[in-house]
Amino acid sequence: MPVATRLRPQSGPRIAARTPEGWEDSPYERCTVEPLSPTIGAVIGGVSLAAPVDAALRDELNRALLEWKVLFFRGQDITREQHAAFASLWGPLERHPFVKLHVAQPDDAPAVLRLEKNATVPGVENVWHSDVTWREQPSLGSVLRAVEVPPLGGDTLWADMGAAYDLLSARLRAEIDELVAVHDWVDTFGRGMDDATREALRPDFPPMQHPVVRTHPETGRRTLYVNGAFTQSVVGLEPEASDALLARLYAQDSYPEVQCRFRWQPGDVAFWDNRSTQHYATSDYYPQRRVKERITIVGDRPR
Repeated sequence: MPVATRLRPQSGPRIAARTPEGWEDSPYERCTVEPLSPTIGAVIGGVSLAAPVDAALRDELNRALLEWKVLFFRGQDITREQHAAFASLWGPLERHPFVKLHVAQPDDAPAVLRLEKNATVPGVENVWHSDVTWREQPSLGSVLRAVEVPPLGGDTLWADMGAAYDLLSARLRAEIDELVAVHDWVDTFGRGMDDATREALRPDFPPMQHPVVRTHPETGRRTLYVNGAFTQSVVGLEPEASDALLARLYAQDSYPEVQCRFRWQPGDVAFWDNRSTQHYATSDYYPQRRVKERITIVGDRPR
């Protein structure tokens, strides 16, 4: 009788490039850049977001964003107006269509999402996701400011989905490069709605199809573009095959080798590229308070 063998996860070096082929490294002259991991996440020094950001500094920060995918600015004492002014350097600001149903919206800042978690409103963002991928034009990125943090816990993690794609086998990359997936909001934002509310919103927010692998519009890098929060199925596959493939692809963001983790302090600001990352807000601080304010920048349709 044959001896059963257990399938073991592959171990050993798991190395991915930080930047796409052809990227030219050059020194940063207007700020310092301290990496948090080999591929994703960097703390930016020498920049006050309370001061105006000129075109040269904006370009340098954008280059850092493309290189490191998420930037962190420690101890920024900024107003909502300064927060919005910084984010708007990257484009028009987005208003979340379901904001009034789920989170507080400051009357004096319509682009701000005030995300307050406490003993009665626990954190539920602890699933890997890219923001609003169910929209025709998902966000370019988000700028998140820490207003109040718990004594311990409440960290946020980001995953480099370009590196996650590169670490797939060549065979699997070839299989998924031309596939398309359906994204929808009904299992997340729609969960607390009654049927009538969901149906009333459906004409404005239908299910959306996006490529399983998108090409970053600025770097040209291929990035894995499915997430456990909003991706429903792969077009053209039977449900069982679709679920199996998505489960395999979702696992790519779970490798620490493609992640960075940030421990918040009051006043910290994070700016991430939603086109090339996923993020996960740990929910390990309940019932302590955690208050963040987020502004999101309108993006383009994934290609």
